[in-house]
Amino acid sequence: MPVGPHPLPWPTDPRLDPDLLAHGDARNVVDAYRYWTVEAILADLDSRRRPLHVAVENLEHDLNIGSIVRTANAFNVAGVHIVGRRRWNRRGAMVTDAYLHITHHPELADLQHWARAGGLPVLAVDVVPGAVPIEGHRMPAACVLLFGQEGPGLSPQALAGADSVLSITQHGSTRSINVAAAAAIAMHEWSRAHRAGNDRDPG
Repeated sequence: MPVGPHPLPWPTDPRLDPDLLAHGDARNVVDAYRYWTVEAILADLDSRRRPLHVAVENLEHDLNIGSIVRTANAFNVAGVHIVGRRRWNRRGAMVTDAYLHITHHPELADLQHWARAGGLPVLAVDVVPGAVPIEGHRMPAACVLLFGQEGPGLSPQALAGADSVLSITQHGSTRSINVAAAAAIAMHEWSRAHRAGNDRDPG
């Protein structure tokens, strides 16, 4: 929750923002980062990024992308990749995109080439025939989770070019769950598989 101006005398930590110390910090950050500059927070997160990357096809200006970015920040992923349209709705990100490295790939082939060059398998997540249940599937530590649009899902090209296609097991009547919710589940499954515990205390 927001905090007010810092009591005097102010601490001398160079990571702190004098303006925030003077006027308070209303940002949506964990307590350990209160009063820190954006640059200092980003640098600290960079020192302990997860090797997971998250990619989203942005073909129809999907409003869910902002929510996926926010979740990616919560898991401190190595990077977020927007494929297709450069512009995306940042409202759902709640300014968390300031603490992430976001890369734009004009075409799906650009993302695939980037991933191959880095030795990163691309794991598509969608409810399609032949998809492997994500529960219990051993995802590599360093990989790219690729998500599609709300409604149509991933493009045929994305599914065909993926190293694996995973799905989230469901038990109700709806065909699929919201893509932002699916992305959160997939990131958490990766986190559980690689025992990515709570390391939110700044270094």
